[in-house]
Amino acid sequence: MTPLLVLLALSLLLIYLLSPLLSRDPLPGPLYARLTSLILKYHEFTATRTTYIHSLHLRYGPVVRIAPNEVAFASAAAAKEIYCSNGSGYDKTEWYDLFKVYDRRTMFTTLGKSEHAKRKRLLADRYANSNIMKGGVMEGIKQRARTFGELCGQGGKEGKVLHAYAFDCVTLHLFHPHSTNSLTDPKDSEIMLEVTFDSSLQNRLLSHYSPLLHRLLNTFMVSILSLKPRETPLADSFVLNTAAQPHASPFTLLHRLHSQSSLGQIDIAAESLDHMAAGIDTTGDALCFLIWELSRPSSLIYQQTLQAELRSASPDTPFDQLPYLDAAVMEGLRMFPAIPMSLPRYAPPGRTAIIDSYKIPPGTIVSCQPLSVQRLGPEKGGTFPEPDRFWPERWLKSEGETQAEFEERDRVMKKGFMAFGMGGRGCIGKHLALAEMKCLLREVYTRFRTLPDERMRAEEMEQADLLVSSRPAGQRCLVRFERLEA
Repeated sequence: MTPLLVLLALSLLLIYLLSPLLSRDPLPGPLYARLTSLILKYHEFTATRTTYIHSLHLRYGPVVRIAPNEVAFASAAAAKEIYCSNGSGYDKTEWYDLFKVYDRRTMFTTLGKSEHAKRKRLLADRYANSNIMKGGVMEGIKQRARTFGELCGQGGKEGKVLHAYAFDCVTLHLFHPHSTNSLTDPKDSEIMLEVTFDSSLQNRLLSHYSPLLHRLLNTFMVSILSLKPRETPLADSFVLNTAAQPHASPFTLLHRLHSQSSLGQIDIAAESLDHMAAGIDTTGDALCFLIWELSRPSSLIYQQTLQAELRSASPDTPFDQLPYLDAAVMEGLRMFPAIPMSLPRYAPPGRTAIIDSYKIPPGTIVSCQPLSVQRLGPEKGGTFPEPDRFWPERWLKSEGETQAEFEERDRVMKKGFMAFGMGGRGCIGKHLALAEMKCLLREVYTRFRTLPDERMRAEEMEQADLLVSSRPAGQRCLVRFERLEA
């Protein structure tokens, strides 16, 4: 055996022996995961981490060791423990440093619970459902949905138009009257494209895991491999200039930050850019996958049922009186969560955590990924029967089911629903995202039927990882819109 192989073997043995997970009762998972995280990192760098971990859950069940000091869980009970215990769950890991903006920590990137709670108290009322449903926000979202509908009437559209819609809606909420109109303004569309069609995954991951290696290889990565760093000069200029603007509308986040915060101008801009970027990919991709699913021939009956409900209702009918619309959105988010990837946390210090009956030592990285929590069947320890079937009716009371039976089944499903995260650190923009999705779907399916464009191939709509969100692997989604008879 060569000295290099001996050194490698000794290194792997040392990693194994130093792992706090070393125990007499080894966790389920592949043998190599006890010795090295290289396989996991390979899948991170190739944008397949989410599907890789899901394949491990399908093989080993709801608990799987994925690296020497990292365990993935996929049960509702584990998600509740990790993300909801003591209100906000376990503390975040340094992995969230990847999302710092202007080298500042935003609400999303704060690691400890107390710091996060302080920032959330400042921002939460702007995202409350009562604020979202007020005239200023809702009328603006409806107007943007109408603009999207007008564009649909002009023929087939790519998924990036959905990102433009999401961009215009989130900047409305953040900055009105200084918001964007990327659906119709090419200059604003350039900002949206710069933010959402980002290909800096590998460059950013290398910078995070090995800053020295990143510095040594940076020129090679950019010039030879085209692995560019994240650069958003148009978005930076827009946000920095807009965040300094006075007289934002009272319903906006900017008004709140200017009037009731002690944050400096750079911190205000960093928080705003973080919310803006998060609001484009998540809502845009969730709509993209849902409309694609509704357009497939196998989902024709679901699309027709949705059209019947929307076309028979008054335009002013509240969302809570449109149960099938809600069911379609819930099912879309279940199958295609906007953030499907792992949300890593540290097992708490000073005690051994019990998660799904396993003893997890302090400092172990633990996580659930919404994709697996929501798409693991009961036979594998999950929540949803036929998890890979798109079936909006699962969210509705079925024929022959009593109200009590439905309420219990609904309660169980919602315990296993993680599309917006869980606990005190769940997605603050949930109500805004739901309003945007429902307004747009209502506009589209009241007026149109949708069909897959014949140029699309099924593999193009497979999910590919970004850092936390997901997008179609082919980076496009072509759908045809056919106008319904009045």
